Amino acid sequence: MLVIFDCDGVLIDSELIYAEVDAVFLVEFGFAAVPAELARRFSGIPGRDVWRVLADDHGFAIPDGHFERLREASHQRFAADLAAIAGAADTVRALGAMGHETCVASSTGLESLRRNLTTAGLIDLFGPSVFSASQVKRGKPAPDVFLFAASQMGVDPADCLVIEDSVAGTTAARRAGMAVVGFTGGAHADVELGHRLRAAGAHEVHPTMLGLAEWLGATAIAPA
Repeated sequence: MLVIFDCDGVLIDSELIYAEVDAVFLVEFGFAAVPAELARRFSGIPGRDVWRVLADDHGFAIPDGHFERLREASHQRFAADLAAIAGAADTVRALGAMGHETCVASSTGLESLRRNLTTAGLIDLFGPSVFSASQVKRGKPAPDVFLFAASQMGVDPADCLVIEDSVAGTTAARRAGMAVVGFTGGAHADVELGHRLRAAGAHEVHPTMLGLAEWLGATAIAPA
């Protein structure tokens, strides 16, 4: 089985940091936002798509250089504050010991994705098996990045299990014909996240990587 990990909010505790940076930049356009609300609404969705929605909602134009500034601000925050999700590295290693392949499939751009995994000390666990929505036509909730990851790894979608923390990502994985386990251990997770992930199609939901690893070690799952 191929286990496909989302990155933000699953392997690295980054979703709330992204939302905090977005909230700071929104002030430049004259709008206030609560980072937790931004994280709840946009978790799992590519950053450019998030800002297109925000611009439409509030009626402003995105200026030239905005995404470059946003990316640099995020990199600075990550350099100072980013950490791996507790137990993530041990879980990936445990899956390898069980004989499962692993990879990453994320909405984050490929260069930033690899940089973030490096900052969190996880990149060596995956080597080249790191895939981004920037490599496909459509981001989550479209299934493209998961199908691309499975294709690159040489595994049928029916033999894949996705670990996701967002409704958009869970929806994308189910559309790809893959089983999904929800993860709610990130700093951005609210008390209702597990219910939303189940409603989107997650077979199981776990709040810790330890619990997820134990469940994976005892369970064989196939897409419903």
